[in-house]
Amino acid sequence: MLIYEYKCAGTPQQYAAIDEAIRIVQFIRNKCVRQWMDERGVSQNDLQVSCAVLGRSYSFASLLNSQARQTAADRAWFAIQRFYDNCREHKPGKKGYPQFQHDNRSVEYKTTGWKLEPDGKHITFTDGCGIGCLRLVGNKKQQIAAFPTKRIKRVRLVRRADGYYCQFAVKTDRQVEHVATGTQVGIDMGLKYFYATSLGDMVENPRFLHQSEKKLKRLHRRLSRTQKKSVHRKKVRQKLAKGYLKVQRQREDFARKTANALVSSHDLIAYEDLKIANMVRNHSLAKSISDVAWGQFLQWVNAYGVMHQVPVIAVAPHFTSQQCSGCGQIVKKSLSERTHTCPQCKLMMDRDENAARNILNKALGCTGGHSETDGLAP
Repeated sequence: MLIYEYKCAGTPQQYAAIDEAIRIVQFIRNKCVRQWMDERGVSQNDLQVSCAVLGRSYSFASLLNSQARQTAADRAWFAIQRFYDNCREHKPGKKGYPQFQHDNRSVEYKTTGWKLEPDGKHITFTDGCGIGCLRLVGNKKQQIAAFPTKRIKRVRLVRRADGYYCQFAVKTDRQVEHVATGTQVGIDMGLKYFYATSLGDMVENPRFLHQSEKKLKRLHRRLSRTQKKSVHRKKVRQKLAKGYLKVQRQREDFARKTANALVSSHDLIAYEDLKIANMVRNHSLAKSISDVAWGQFLQWVNAYGVMHQVPVIAVAPHFTSQQCSGCGQIVKKSLSERTHTCPQCKLMMDRDENAARNILNKALGCTGGHSETDGLAP
């Protein structure tokens, strides 16, 4: 599935209509969750049927396209199914009991309720919400009009801090011709460096949140001094949201470019299968771990691995930092020790490079490793 995104240019009346459609989606989702709570044995099909009932019972709900109402019910069932899966798998801690949504920011259409103009620069929404024709502003290189309309399976309107966006989900297979380099690499992700490779290369940690923290703190103080429900508070809140949105986009851009460069220059990649959700429980390192965004980076590494048909292997992280990559001796080290020195084979190198070599050796030896790209269609 390929996602194309454009910014929507419209009038304030059209933006208000999009907000109304988003509120309807939230209303239907919450109604479905309430039905599941009140009745036993509710299935996904029951929630789909209730969408038509809600459309007849509430005049404002009938304004939204019928398939868009169904996607709202699908969102409710996704939360319910995730709760069931967590209970079935005995996931430790909270199981994620479905909650009522109060901050929905998107509405999703399937194959009806919208019409893309032949020029690919305008889209018209034909349901009763009154959104009308929106102009699409985006990268000139991405031509959504080049795809047949039947291949566009989803159209989503998203509200963000800096405006409204339209996303197209196109059913297509993306495959990149990979040029073999003959190199295999293991990467050790950290906080001092973003990652270190088994070849000795280091990528600096950009620390985007740390760079913007002073500005964000100042905006937080301004927000706390404003009067609630005032126009000034709304403006300051908008500026604060834009500041966080900038950090989010910087992380996304860095993760994509770094992952693409890593995958395109190697024939095999091995990394630690870290439990990031458990690591952020350390309150001393939680902000730094969240800022470095390892999970987002690994998602793109696996995605580009599928496109390039490059094996991406996750290995168990046990003893990768303590074990000597030369002789296998366990050398205890604290987090403050940045140099690995083996008393047995006298090997001395950066601890992150030593860990990266151990990760690669685990992947090649198939000891505790599993491929994230096996069985995935390119």
